Amino acid sequence: MKTPMKNKSFLLFCSLCLTVPTLHAADWPHWRGQNYDGISTERLVESGSPSIVWKAQLGIGFSSFSVVGGRVYTMGHADGKDTVWCLDAKSGKVVWSHSYDADLGDKYYEGGTSCTPTVDGSQVFVLSRWGDVFCLDAASGKVVWSKNPRQDEDLRIPDWGYGGSPLVSGNTILLNMGESGIALDKATGNTLWKSPNKDAGYSTPVPYVAGGKKAAVFGSGRAYLAVDIATGKVLWSHDWRTSYGVNAADAIVKGSEVFISSGYEKGAALLKVGEGAPAVVWQSKVMRNQMSPSVLVDGFLYGIDGNESKKPALKCVEWASGTEKWAYPEAGCGSVMVAGDQLVVLSDAGELAIGKISPTGFKPGAKAQVLSGRCWTVPVVANGHLYARNAEGAMVCVNVAAK
Repeated sequence: MKTPMKNKSFLLFCSLCLTVPTLHAADWPHWRGQNYDGISTERLVESGSPSIVWKAQLGIGFSSFSVVGGRVYTMGHADGKDTVWCLDAKSGKVVWSHSYDADLGDKYYEGGTSCTPTVDGSQVFVLSRWGDVFCLDAASGKVVWSKNPRQDEDLRIPDWGYGGSPLVSGNTILLNMGESGIALDKATGNTLWKSPNKDAGYSTPVPYVAGGKKAAVFGSGRAYLAVDIATGKVLWSHDWRTSYGVNAADAIVKGSEVFISSGYEKGAALLKVGEGAPAVVWQSKVMRNQMSPSVLVDGFLYGIDGNESKKPALKCVEWASGTEKWAYPEAGCGSVMVAGDQLVVLSDAGELAIGKISPTGFKPGAKAQVLSGRCWTVPVVANGHLYARNAEGAMVCVNVAAK
């Protein structure tokens, strides 16, 4: 017979199992997905017009989505406040929300939220454009802790606010603040290390392993560089000056090679990294990722080339040589991800196009107009559904499961 204390412990365990989100194979727990590469393993519909399952209103912004345990996490801005939303993935109903005071920040564009929530176990981590960091309980939205490293460490805010999403590595949270990032303790939010007080870029830190140590690549206001996650020591740096310091697209790491790309006519480069300064394998203006990064599949890069005002297009570029293989102008300044063997493209005007990945061209088999207005945010596929939004905050859930 169980003692009363053991009965209570068992009941508590059962309660936690029912309330804490559990990561499934098809979930998307943070920006760029489980492997930080913009790729889902799911099979999607190959033809026809995918249908909208439900709609929601998030508020102004460009935050993407994290999907874990049947819940969708995202952000938006309205009435002088940012809001972190937790929605039921099947119905779109609000499970919980957390709001805090924030400026709209509509400098030359709509403004609103930029970062995507990061789900790690039973907690959700978010970063505002103005340096507010929250650790929220994933089940209830209750604040576990909150900090503002910008104020605490007297750091600069880049022109368009902070844009990179939190990266959780073990017990450390990495944020693109300062010249080469800042690290916080996951349990308390206290600063573990910080970098010089110079302009950050707008990319999300990308994890990889360098010499047996955990490292991450940042895009700063003047360079792409890698740091040792444990210490913050800069492992290598490559000068990369882009107009207005907009190094926003995440680096792509493949072995000892790193691909970097920026808009504003800057272009792209493939770097060979190791000890000392990186060597440039090739550099050209063949791919100019203004906002979101390309996706690498079987030796080819698929991404949006060009700024919103410069006739942008979806392109396929060979990783090894930088050779352009094809262009698809219908995407405009939209975004792209990959699911299974298909490209998932959301145009800047809200048209969804799904088609086979191929270095010979892009011929969508499934298409649907799912949104209107400005659509810059990368959509997310999780558990047979696609989640997308526009700048004004209209969100749709679309059924894209393979038939």
